[in-house]
Amino acid sequence: MQFGIFSVGDVTPDPTTGRTPTERERIKAMVAIALKAEEVGLDVFATGEHHNPPFVPSSPTTMLGYIAARTERLLLSTSTTLITTNDPVKIAEDYAMLQHLADGRVDLMMGRGNTGPVYPWFGQDIRQGINLAIENYALLHRLWREDVVDWEGRFRTSLQGFTSTPRPLDGVPPFVWHGSIRSPEIAEQAAYYGDGFFHNNIFWPADHTKRMVELYRTRYAHYGHGTPEQAIVGLGGQVFMRRNSQDAVREFRPYFDVAPVYGHGPSLEEFTAQTPLTVGSPQQVVEKTLSFREYAGDYQRQLFLMDHAGLPLKTVLEQLDLLGEEVVPVLRKEFAKNRPADVPEAPTHASRLAAARKAATAEEEGARA
Repeated sequence: MQFGIFSVGDVTPDPTTGRTPTERERIKAMVAIALKAEEVGLDVFATGEHHNPPFVPSSPTTMLGYIAARTERLLLSTSTTLITTNDPVKIAEDYAMLQHLADGRVDLMMGRGNTGPVYPWFGQDIRQGINLAIENYALLHRLWREDVVDWEGRFRTSLQGFTSTPRPLDGVPPFVWHGSIRSPEIAEQAAYYGDGFFHNNIFWPADHTKRMVELYRTRYAHYGHGTPEQAIVGLGGQVFMRRNSQDAVREFRPYFDVAPVYGHGPSLEEFTAQTPLTVGSPQQVVEKTLSFREYAGDYQRQLFLMDHAGLPLKTVLEQLDLLGEEVVPVLRKEFAKNRPADVPEAPTHASRLAAARKAATAEEEGARA
């Protein structure tokens, strides 16, 4: 099972000091957090994609390429790649290039985005969000798998005899997760292609997450990719830890209250009771995270939001030390207990390359028989 962190890259004033980091400081902090993630033994770092204040990660491949050059093991991903407003040709080329630079340590999460004005900024209509996601991904899927593509659709100019370059590393496209908070159409899309489904459930109660994951698993099996239990599932979550839970609540409360994603709404106590947000001791984080399996089943990837709402970099790095030393080792052990043998691990470039070579060998042997 993979454990990691994702960042939305918000530039938010620290409510305890009133100081707002510069964009440069925030970008550098995201890099430092990624490097720390590898240092403490995490598997994944994922960045969001935003094109509006107060967020800075408008160019995920630029950031991930820089991090790739400074890491050796860390898997680099996105917590959203905007399939609706990005040209799928550019996505195909950019992420294949990143795949080569990072020696295959790349996957990505497709998402529609939840910022309405972004659509017209990029010449699109938010009312077509689902249709854009479906059509654009259909093209992207072909661009990575067919050397020459002819294409005609509703939302971009046609392609005749087009070849996306560079081609995917080793002929194996980056693995794709489809991220959705509330759209069943996206769970259906993930199931149709046999891709992963990431439910970023930081806002939502367990019963909603259960419905979305069950829909994806059922449809994954319907399309013939395997049993429902073999579907590839990822979950989000947010934690803030101190060794004493009272200290954690007291320290985190002012950040929660001003958070640009969920601040100014339900109280901290209401949010922790109803959603995956955990504010407390490392043991409380372990117990809450292990409970996700009760309604999501055995799953493959767990990402935590750690650097939101103006938290100082020093504090975030302390959080990562706790996560790497006291939380993730326990989660790895406990999630592995009683995990059925037919539940797959999260796909990696190495595992998918091995599977592709095995299939090619079997096909050759079948042709000779």
